[in-house]
Amino acid sequence: MATETLTKSDAITQSLRAAVDRNFNDQVAFLQRMVQFRSVRGEEAPQQEWLAQQFADRGYKVDTFSLADVDIASHPKAAPMDTIDPAGSMQVVATADSDGKGRSLILQGHIDVVPEGPVDLWSDPPYEAKVRDGWMIGRGAQDMKGGVSAMIFALDAIRTAGYAPDARVHVQTVTEEESTGNGALSTLMRGYRADACLIPEPTGHTLTRAQVGAVWFRLRVRGTPVHVAYSETGTSAILSAMHLIRAFEEYTKELNAQAVRDPWFGQVKNPIKFNVGIIKGGDWASSTAAWCELDCRLGLLTGDTPQEAMRGIEKCLADAQATDSFLSENPAELVWSGFQADPAVCEPGGVAEDVLTAAHKAAFNAPLDARLSTAVNDTRYYSVDYGIPALCYGPYGQGPHAFDERIDLESLRKTTLSIALFVAEWCGLRKL
Repeated sequence: MATETLTKSDAITQSLRAAVDRNFNDQVAFLQRMVQFRSVRGEEAPQQEWLAQQFADRGYKVDTFSLADVDIASHPKAAPMDTIDPAGSMQVVATADSDGKGRSLILQGHIDVVPEGPVDLWSDPPYEAKVRDGWMIGRGAQDMKGGVSAMIFALDAIRTAGYAPDARVHVQTVTEEESTGNGALSTLMRGYRADACLIPEPTGHTLTRAQVGAVWFRLRVRGTPVHVAYSETGTSAILSAMHLIRAFEEYTKELNAQAVRDPWFGQVKNPIKFNVGIIKGGDWASSTAAWCELDCRLGLLTGDTPQEAMRGIEKCLADAQATDSFLSENPAELVWSGFQADPAVCEPGGVAEDVLTAAHKAAFNAPLDARLSTAVNDTRYYSVDYGIPALCYGPYGQGPHAFDERIDLESLRKTTLSIALFVAEWCGLRKL
């Protein structure tokens, strides 16, 4: 079969647009089914098994494996997984092989979601995937199962239009993006490489130009429990934890005051974010708390490393404890509990970006804008560690990690077309 040479033609664009539209009701139903899986950390396997079957039904060669299968802990960039069993964290890679002369591609998205929180604070049940007024509402609909549906149905549209990519394409669904990044890393350790990578995170159809790094850590604080009637003779681990929180808040202010030096985030207000995401402690309302645990996250800027950020965290903790009479003698335990993520920059002017810019313009009739992200995404492994050009670009939604998370379905439709056009130009097309 001859390689199609008209990948830039209006005819190809219109045929892909028509194919995306023809398949879109199926795509919405596909996304609804994805959202209905409660794929929180440690419970992603049913979602991955369903996706593996979906890929097999499409004729892809499917590789399903766990993080234990690649000995993830042996990699120097692997992050600690705390209490999660690597053997239960499943990854799926679906490959469309081709002996064509086009450029190879990885399309990758994560299917793990953060917990939904109190269900009564949602307007609609978080895993019902309700469609209303052009939106789909549900945990993971925006972050990032919508993008996963876009990359799958972009390839479906190419096939519906009578073509196939003229190059090898890997379609990957991974876990651990919300906590360590080890899922993405495992696919690279497994040997999956390509000439470029596209990750359709919900960027509002902008390109992520730069992202911060992040470190997760846990503080285990002890106290001296006594009856509240004699509280002055004991100590409260909760109050000690509050002292440490205030210290890290001040430290973060110092870091942000220095952030003007960063070539990308220097003009962004407070780009370094500190967060206490989980707090547990105490056993009884009338006893001073004997224990308290804090799960925290701190960002870092381009040019810095996670190891430098970790040393800063250690110093902040030591300095704070030195000023407290109890903590100075009974220091908190510091545990690295997740992300040790590098910051990353998508340098302007790459060939893959040029192709995406043209595809976006054809789909949206608008220029491709860039954004700076004070969160992390998986592109860092491809670009920083493996030298693979990596683009983070996807649909528009609202409320990531929030109540009533939702994705704009018209944005999803256009983003699916944009990805299909990107694949067509990057990989080339051949007639079926």
